[in-house]
Amino acid sequence: MTKSNGARRVVVTGHGAVTPIGIGIEPFWESVRASRCGIGEIKGFDTSELYIHIAGEVEDFEPRKLLDSKHILLADRYSQFAGVAAKEAMTQAGFDGPVENGLRTACVIGSGIGGLVSLEKGYEDLFVHNKKATHPLTLLRTIGSSAAAHVGIDYGIKGPCFGTVSACSTAAHAIGLTLQLIRSNAADLGVAGASEAALTFGSMRAWQAMRVLSPDGCYPFSQRRNGTVLAEGAGILVLEELEHARARGANILAEVMGFGMTADAGDMVNPDIEGPTAAMQLALEDAQISPAEIDYLNAHGTATAINDVNETNAIKRVFGSAANDLLVSSTKSMTGHTLGAGGGIEASACIKAIEENYAPPTIGFDAPGDECDLDYVPNEGREHEINYAMSNSFAFGGLNAVLVFGPPPA
Repeated sequence: MTKSNGARRVVVTGHGAVTPIGIGIEPFWESVRASRCGIGEIKGFDTSELYIHIAGEVEDFEPRKLLDSKHILLADRYSQFAGVAAKEAMTQAGFDGPVENGLRTACVIGSGIGGLVSLEKGYEDLFVHNKKATHPLTLLRTIGSSAAAHVGIDYGIKGPCFGTVSACSTAAHAIGLTLQLIRSNAADLGVAGASEAALTFGSMRAWQAMRVLSPDGCYPFSQRRNGTVLAEGAGILVLEELEHARARGANILAEVMGFGMTADAGDMVNPDIEGPTAAMQLALEDAQISPAEIDYLNAHGTATAINDVNETNAIKRVFGSAANDLLVSSTKSMTGHTLGAGGGIEASACIKAIEENYAPPTIGFDAPGDECDLDYVPNEGREHEINYAMSNSFAFGGLNAVLVFGPPPA
């Protein structure tokens, strides 16, 4: 079945998540509905030489209990996150082993940074412990496409298989590119998203140097906001051509309606309003719906002073008077900023929002920040009819990606 513009329709038949507020979609969503915060004191390494001591860590992550894939057990933490999220998504979609037609299946799983845990451990071995060599798998563990390769091997995926890298827009780009691969008839099925495990001592030192981290919490759009909070996790979707999904009796969760991507071509750190505005407009045009039809928007919402104002102004420019009725929230207030994985986790939040007619909250909200004057669903989620949802991802370098989701086709 095709859209009015001739493109094949693409649906979501599975999704999986590894987050600081729950491993698995249901634990994650239960925490969202409970307004639970997953940000706390860092436990994974010594922070005594840091002045930022908080992050969104994935606790109680035991890959040997969650994975039966031996090669992923030998991989970097980011690949293990991806493996767990992909396993959940594929199981939900009805796959417990290799796909039937590997050449017609894509696997696009990215990472903003890749195997940073393994890379830092290698440098520590060489320069701190004066070892003569790193672990023999260090190179393979650090590669930014290794998660895609690992998942591809697990499910016999022989079609397009690669990683995306676009900082905090990585997962949204991966999902959007997979959407395009299926629409263009290069694939019928795709595993898409991103994973990030960038919580290391060296990474924290680098982020501290940029002066964008908060010492006490992630409070998007709020008067009290004073920076973002680093986090880790993974978000993976299974996308499928509509008739392909119907033919095998798959349970359809949502439809991927539209995708837009742009670049600011301006500044590496400070965003402009034109790029995000154009990305949202392109996604709406691709979805063939009007701004007023979007019921919920999962904002990029990083809790930095400039970004939150810029995103608010871009939303108002795109939605016009409809912005007054739009429910906007940042689930980063609960998970922290999972960097490249954010768009995948937040896509799942949009899918669940449509499924349950529930808008997630922006927690830790005291009062609106200057120039932040939309309905950010403060502190408690809200029951509300949600047919169409938008997910924004705006990255360093001015790299913008926007997705629009809708209900399962009738």
